[in-house]
Amino acid sequence: MKKNMGTVDRSIRAILAIVVLILYLTGNISGIAAIVLGIIAIIFLITSLIGFCSLYTLFGISTLNEKE
Repeated sequence: MKKNMGTVDRSIRAILAIVVLILYLTGNISGIAAIVLGIIAIIFLITSLIGFCSLYTLFGISTLNEKE
């Protein structure tokens, strides 16, 4: 797996995952919405940690700068 996510992209995904966690813990989301957003948050967190998104590969996208 060759990295295809830049620092900004990875940071945004991690922040969104944290926001979903906070919304869940404070009771602002629940039920099916919490489950769906939780799954998306987990995927965002994993992809931000490893720096690779399989959908980006499928569509030929890369947010990784050559410097990174």
